[in-house]
Amino acid sequence: MSYQAEYSKSINTPDVFWAEKAQDLAWYKQPEKILSKDENGIDRWFADGELNTAYLALDYHVENGRGDNIAIIYDSPVTGQKRKISYSALRDEVAKFAGVLKSQGVEKGDRVVIYMPMVPEALVAMLAVARLGAIHSVVFGGFAPHELAVRIDDAEPKVIVSASCGIEISKVIEYKPMLDQAIEKSAYKPSACIILQRPEAKATMIEGRDIDWSEAAAHAEPADCVPVKGTDPLYILYTSGTTGKPKGVVRDNGGHAVAMKYSMKSIYNVEAGDVFWAASDVGWVVGHSYIVYGPLLAGCTTIVYEGKPVRTPDAGAFWRVCEEYDVKVLFSAPTAFRAIKKEDPEGKLLANYDLSNLRTIFMAGERLDPPTYHWTMDVTGKPVIDHWWQTETGWAICGNMTGIETLPPKAGSATVPISGFNVQILDPDGNELPAGEQGAIALKLPLPPSCLPTVWGDYERFRTGYLTDYPGYYCSGDGGYKDEDGYVFIMGRTDDVINVAGHRLSTGEMEEIVAGHPAVAECAVIGINDPLKGQQPIGFVLLKNGIDIDGKQLESELVALVRKEIGAVACFKRAVVVDRLPKTRSGKILRKLMRQIADGQDYTVPSTIDDPVSLSVIEDVMSKNGLISE
Repeated sequence: MSYQAEYSKSINTPDVFWAEKAQDLAWYKQPEKILSKDENGIDRWFADGELNTAYLALDYHVENGRGDNIAIIYDSPVTGQKRKISYSALRDEVAKFAGVLKSQGVEKGDRVVIYMPMVPEALVAMLAVARLGAIHSVVFGGFAPHELAVRIDDAEPKVIVSASCGIEISKVIEYKPMLDQAIEKSAYKPSACIILQRPEAKATMIEGRDIDWSEAAAHAEPADCVPVKGTDPLYILYTSGTTGKPKGVVRDNGGHAVAMKYSMKSIYNVEAGDVFWAASDVGWVVGHSYIVYGPLLAGCTTIVYEGKPVRTPDAGAFWRVCEEYDVKVLFSAPTAFRAIKKEDPEGKLLANYDLSNLRTIFMAGERLDPPTYHWTMDVTGKPVIDHWWQTETGWAICGNMTGIETLPPKAGSATVPISGFNVQILDPDGNELPAGEQGAIALKLPLPPSCLPTVWGDYERFRTGYLTDYPGYYCSGDGGYKDEDGYVFIMGRTDDVINVAGHRLSTGEMEEIVAGHPAVAECAVIGINDPLKGQQPIGFVLLKNGIDIDGKQLESELVALVRKEIGAVACFKRAVVVDRLPKTRSGKILRKLMRQIADGQDYTVPSTIDDPVSLSVIEDVMSKNGLISE
């Protein structure tokens, strides 16, 4: 079937389309209600079906003769450890740890917070929670105590699962003291904490509350899978909110499992036995969807990598893993490849590795700028596919469905809408815009399976945050346009569109041009207040390693480039060299925060920031260059 036929069927007859896809799962009770409304009037998928996601990810494969296949490859350059775990062995570990949780009173519907580094036990914990029909909420390992406490109070977990430490490139980060502080700060107290002791740091245990993972698992009785409804929650994942309070995105069991299984073949074109590597972290949605659930539901081998794209030990780290484990599909964020490009601009380290088994490189998590797209494709010789999605959807909204029909890529575009996502470009009044015109990207209801049905404990926040701007649509918060071929171009958050003397201009478009300069490794363009024009774009530029260029000369060249490509209307006149940009741990540049600093506004440092010092660096650069409004 062609992409257009597949997509049209998903939009015109969504209930028929997804009923067919649901047949690919081994339900305990096949759903008859394919699409229905809940008590809030929200569309829900497979409400009367019964299943268990952990069963589908593990037991199902063992029962069908794939127990000896490798489920997880653990590769930790920061500790030197490597491990392969078969489907049978993983099923047994998960059943045992589910028994540990059950012995602590965890049952269907209870919440369990997981605060873990990138080790196989993080996946074991997630799957064990799912096995019991409980709800996990993974918090990125190393989050500050205050942020962890906020999540504990919101999710109210019966149990917290953690480790004694996480390991970065050159340091050990002790998790247990931060966990203890978080519990002290939180109003809600868990009944137990289960701690994985790692040799790099031994945690001090609190008697009567803390339980040693290894000791408990050694004496646990394996627990069976608990059937749940299709609409019962599988997990809560917190994402940044505009109010400063994180939003708990809810993912249900049925729609999630159907979408994950479908996406592995239709988007990534992988099958049981293939090695699939999402180079991310289980703390992010990519880790949930494509380190844990997607690959295991499809019977693939997934890689748990405790390292970085660079400095573990060098910029050839990704290529080493791809060669060593015959990776078929590599998926990471553009920021990872920009880091590799910065350290190894000519891709010389690639010559040390055989990537003949690597078929495709996918990128998501932030906008893939054309310079990074072209560089990755040129040095690897592999197809590079951008796709766009959100924590709220759990899988790609737009992409190239390589398992259905691979369409010709276009640099700067996430290609076309994925099955089930009716993507529209709207003006402020909610009217659909013609090809080429930028507007708000909205998704016409109903959303396909896997998308959030609510925010945990706060339906009103879900409704006002996503459904009220354009009635009948989910508002993505991103802006962009479709071209005449229906390709979607994501130009950034709608607040990344700046207004210069009445002209609406995309900072994403300017970033493309600035990033194309041979000296530039990475950049951010923001609009700052201007008394004459309303806003004025300013570029903040990170240089490639080994580049020696005068700042004023570079600024002059970049101004000329933007003027040439966009015109004088852009009013791009300033570009400042910096040695770091403020980012989230997942690699997204905190442009809004940079704007707030430049505009002299009060701001809240988000919990997701990777390097808090980068804010003072940016503030200092802005101050020295007269870029902060009084």
